[in-house]
Amino acid sequence: MAEVNSLVRAAGGVVWRRSGTGVTEIVLVHRPRYNDWSLPKGKLDPGEHELTAAVREVFEETSVEGAPQVRLPSVRYLTGEPGVEKSVDFWSMRAVAWAPRPADHEIEEARWVPATEAHTMLSYAHDRGVVRAFLDVPPVTSVVALVRHAKAGKRKEWSGPDAERPLEAAGERDAQGLSGLLTLLRPDRVVSATPLRCRRTVEPLSLPVALEPAFDEDAEPGPAAEALAALARRGGTTVICSQGKLIPPLLKALTGRADVDFHTRKGAGWVLCFSEGRIAGRDRLAPVTLR
Repeated sequence: MAEVNSLVRAAGGVVWRRSGTGVTEIVLVHRPRYNDWSLPKGKLDPGEHELTAAVREVFEETSVEGAPQVRLPSVRYLTGEPGVEKSVDFWSMRAVAWAPRPADHEIEEARWVPATEAHTMLSYAHDRGVVRAFLDVPPVTSVVALVRHAKAGKRKEWSGPDAERPLEAAGERDAQGLSGLLTLLRPDRVVSATPLRCRRTVEPLSLPVALEPAFDEDAEPGPAAEALAALARRGGTTVICSQGKLIPPLLKALTGRADVDFHTRKGAGWVLCFSEGRIAGRDRLAPVTLR
């Protein structure tokens, strides 16, 4: 067995749209260097978040602006270079906008094909497996990003009302980093628990923030889950900022999964994808720290 001493990280997407006849199409790319057809993907820049890289690489290779939805299986394979392996993280992405991509030395063609026929064109088994996983996911009708507020100091060190405790400097930076990821999801609306630190966490999104006490930490998990589900039924993408004591029991009530650890770090969260009111996928949204 060949020894692996170097790992290259990459990210990409299964980017979909509906054709004029209602057929789900995905975009594939032809690379002249390898004379192959593959899913759009590429290497992470130094310090780049994998979700940011996935959206960037999809656009660079296809001229399609994609909004990430369900996280798909990652793949790992040898590159052909001695001791070098590549790991690729994939997301399904809704195509928001697209334009013809001029051919160049990296990508000769970006082509929309029916998703159910993509396996006949793809050159590699690992790409075909990712597309099979995409086809197994019910059509996504809405996305909810549920996040925990960023760092706001310690309660015992704040002399005013706890609801007015602001973000600390590190929390402000974390909120900016988190907003960069949330923006990739193309949010339509933002909802926040009532404390100031929650509102401040999502204000960098530059969208109106609706306050909802159902997401305060002393709220009951069942009604909070119902409030989240009601927002999901509105369609589109919703960002909700809540608090650390409520998020785990809320998610357990929503998913019925008492066995899952839903503990959420400050400035982090979850991406929940729904299909006609039912959860079709969930994934942690890892924190991003700007220093």
